[in-house]
Amino acid sequence: MATIYEQLRADIITSMKARDQVTTTALRTADAAIKRAAMDANVEITDALVIATLRKAVKNLADANVEFEKGGRSDLIAANTAEIKVLEKYLPQGLPPEQVDALIAAAIQETGAQSKKDMGKVIGVLKKSPQAALLDFAAVSKAVQAKLP
Repeated sequence: MATIYEQLRADIITSMKARDQVTTTALRTADAAIKRAAMDANVEITDALVIATLRKAVKNLADANVEFEKGGRSDLIAANTAEIKVLEKYLPQGLPPEQVDALIAAAIQETGAQSKKDMGKVIGVLKKSPQAALLDFAAVSKAVQAKLP
């Protein structure tokens, strides 16, 4: 099975042949970001690096959409939304909310967290869990805060 990066590279060629400008531009931009992240960290390109880079790109595009909405730039919002849809194809699907709640409860119990001061310990345990790549830590952080007094 091809890695996520190999699939992305193959899809760049496919989109170029199909003359799909939106997809080609989005994938080339993602490819450049992945290569830069690997170079900056001086590591090989792995699925984990690709996923982290693509998540960051999707988050940046979503944040930009909020600003574009304030400025009334619906053309830029549409372009970013199209790019987000292209990039999300390469990201793993998240865990269902019940499973995330179960992981949080287990991490709270494992760390013995009693208050929000212990939140860092809980997040640390969650980041080391096998399902860490499937978690959206912004949402997880809010859920942990809600569960801790």
